[in-house]
Amino acid sequence: MQIIRRLEELAPALAGLRRGGEILALVPTMGALHAGHVALIAAAKARADRVAATIFVNPMQFGAGEDLDRYPRREQADAEMLEQAGCDLLWLPAVDDIYPRGFATTVSVSGLSARWEGEARPGHFDGVATVVARLLLTVRPDIALFGEKDFQQLAVIRRMATDLGLGVEIAGVPTVRDADGLALSSRNTYLSVDERSRAVALPNALNAARQAIMSGEPVAATLASARQSIEAAGFKIDYIALVDAASLEPVDTPHGTMRLLAAATIGGTRLIDNIPVEVDASPQPSSPR
Repeated sequence: MQIIRRLEELAPALAGLRRGGEILALVPTMGALHAGHVALIAAAKARADRVAATIFVNPMQFGAGEDLDRYPRREQADAEMLEQAGCDLLWLPAVDDIYPRGFATTVSVSGLSARWEGEARPGHFDGVATVVARLLLTVRPDIALFGEKDFQQLAVIRRMATDLGLGVEIAGVPTVRDADGLALSSRNTYLSVDERSRAVALPNALNAARQAIMSGEPVAATLASARQSIEAAGFKIDYIALVDAASLEPVDTPHGTMRLLAAATIGGTRLIDNIPVEVDASPQPSSPR
């Protein structure tokens, strides 16, 4: 695996990877890699001839008082994990490579970014859309892969890539979970042993809500019950909602393809999660009399 640190070395390295017209996939990350990132590399290898990854802790997507300074950084371990997973190239850009002196442009995606994480973390998705646009325009991959755990982020990036005509396919990869159901996240390392044992209440509540909704239980009552279960485990909830999977707007009457979204903080650690919900919207045949 090639490791690129100097921006001027990136273009020749990428050209070498694509010399025979190979399809190139990109997996952008902020490091502190885990099995979820390995799944992204595996999915990229299945879709492309060559795979590049980036590690960049993007200051633009962290708000005041968030964990930019303490976000886990373990470059050597991450590089070894990527190499073992079969990644062909790792780019480790400096902040000046992404935001050079005088940089004055922000990419903002309206609509999809307004609710949920966008409301809880003002400016977050502007930072995400801007850095991803910079990475895609610099690397010029054929396909870029992102985890579905950050489902709203995936939707925002897809909209941005389409609107700007970047010519990159944006692919989502299903969430990878621990054996007890907790979604893998680099921030899980912040959890104490006790917090980690209680954190499973978040996916458990979402799964129970999914079953209730698919069984015909009212959405409002189901979400209230899920909220109660999550709070009983010691979480402070930012939001829990059933949304349309395409628009991310709240759903009161279940239909079609949806997502249950949640964000909550336990101790000092904020976790997000989501699961798919699908209800057949076609009319059911009446019972014979």
